[in-house]
Amino acid sequence: MEMLNIKINGKDYQVPAGSTVLEAARAAHVDIPTLCYLKDINEIGACRLCLVEVAEMRGPQLGPYRMVTACVYPVTEGMNVITNSDKIRKSRKLNLELVLSNHNRTCLSCNRSTTCELQKLCQEYGVEETHFGGQKTPTEIDDSSVSIIRDNSKCILCRRCVAACKEMQGIGVIGSLNRGFDTVIGSAFDKELASTSCVNCGQCIVACPVGALYERDDTAKVFEALGDPEKHVVICTAPSVRATLGECFGYEPGTDVEGKMVSALKALGFDGVFDMNTTADLTIMEEAYEFLDRFQNGGKLPLITSCSPGWVKYCEHYFPEFTENLSTCKSPQQMFGALVKTYYAQKKGLDPKNIFMVSAIPCTAKKFEVGRDGEAAAGVPDVDVALTTRELGRMIQTAGIQFRELEDSMYDDAFGIGTGAGAIFGATGGVMEAALRTAAEVVLGKPLEKVEFTDVRGPEKIRYATYKLGDVELKVAVTSGTKNAKELLNKVKSGEVDVQFIEIMACPGGCVNGGGQPTQPASVRNNVDLVAKRSAVLYNADENKLEFRKSHENPVVKALYEEFLEKPNSHKAHELLHTHYVKRGM
Repeated sequence: MEMLNIKINGKDYQVPAGSTVLEAARAAHVDIPTLCYLKDINEIGACRLCLVEVAEMRGPQLGPYRMVTACVYPVTEGMNVITNSDKIRKSRKLNLELVLSNHNRTCLSCNRSTTCELQKLCQEYGVEETHFGGQKTPTEIDDSSVSIIRDNSKCILCRRCVAACKEMQGIGVIGSLNRGFDTVIGSAFDKELASTSCVNCGQCIVACPVGALYERDDTAKVFEALGDPEKHVVICTAPSVRATLGECFGYEPGTDVEGKMVSALKALGFDGVFDMNTTADLTIMEEAYEFLDRFQNGGKLPLITSCSPGWVKYCEHYFPEFTENLSTCKSPQQMFGALVKTYYAQKKGLDPKNIFMVSAIPCTAKKFEVGRDGEAAAGVPDVDVALTTRELGRMIQTAGIQFRELEDSMYDDAFGIGTGAGAIFGATGGVMEAALRTAAEVVLGKPLEKVEFTDVRGPEKIRYATYKLGDVELKVAVTSGTKNAKELLNKVKSGEVDVQFIEIMACPGGCVNGGGQPTQPASVRNNVDLVAKRSAVLYNADENKLEFRKSHENPVVKALYEEFLEKPNSHKAHELLHTHYVKRGM
């Protein structure tokens, strides 16, 4: 690799050729502020916060210093870089004031207060008010979506949301409209978000540095239910929430806070606090047997997983011809609600109408999923409210619960046991690996010597693997992010790829990187592998924490089939745990 010699703030460094000034500075542990920059996604130099002074070699002499945007300007041999002069500080402060001049500064009531990147920079540079007056973009809130709300009066036109939707997810339902001062972020022809083919993944929210995009807040509904003596209120938590909720309370990414989370939920007053890993295991049982039935009896292949509602909606819009390939299994969230309002209701002698079912989930698309047709096994919605990890964090804070001071607690009985297979659902490849652990033992008729299927793990955007199970050769593929899903499905359509089983997650990296997870500033998102740190919590639980590692070994799942569901893919199981899809088109 060719290395270049440069100076940053008077110190000598060697950096790879092709680096930008921003990359070189960060390699030298020098921080340069940004608002619009997201590594590999949005590198446009629009916010002008990363201005630095550079002088380049002109023959044997160093040329004059000039201001450039560090995020897009390449380093050259002998370059001198200054990142913190009086001129630079004044320029950054001026640019922050210009941004504030057209910003709705209702910071105290903003859901991003204390986590807003603009607010933090204004504090650092002493910007308390703007000297610029005049017209402002009016407050126009698009709350048409059941999942995502946009307030353009708080938008700073950094275009990170646009890049997340188009460049990362390959969808592009939002973009820049109009010109000059009239520029806003919106959908083509000024359509409301709900009228577009948005899949509700929420990647625009976690990309946004301010409060212009946020999830629909359903915490008031949950507090109301908790205060209603007629309601029996239960909650289940998705696998990845225990790996991320701590970030809402200052823990480092990758901290497992399961025990404290359960204590906090009990302190909030839920009548039952359960582990969604249980129905992750149940999903595997239904999905693995569904796959084996299709594989052995000439059913529609490849079978594609259906536990990611953002992916399901993407399939319905962009690849409607593949809806018949989708597993008919409900997601673990919906299976849990279906069982709570049938099996659990019978056990407790409760009317399903009086049960209020809440899920704690890393996903904004789950808010759309709870209202889908075919998700009401007991004649009432399987799930009443899907709370994102962020909403759950706010509920705990609002209730005055000192999260970091809590002792660890255990999940309640009835649905308190999950396996390692269920735990790894939250990481890309986890559903496939969990399904293979069960399907392989069914086909082979004996326990596996090694339960890990590591070929389906990893950072590659599309992963392929072939497994020999006795006389059967099984070809599988795994991907996450809808842009990668598009590439994979087009290869399947063209015949370039021949596989029998596919796992797709809407969010890059899987649920650990879901659109409902705690927001992290660009300085973290650009430099810390959040997916790896969060996923490590789940794989550690699988390998070192949980007694059982295969879904079919879960004693709760076994009891459910013996007492209630009869067997995997039974008629009763299909009535309660399976659903259908819609060919939506564009």
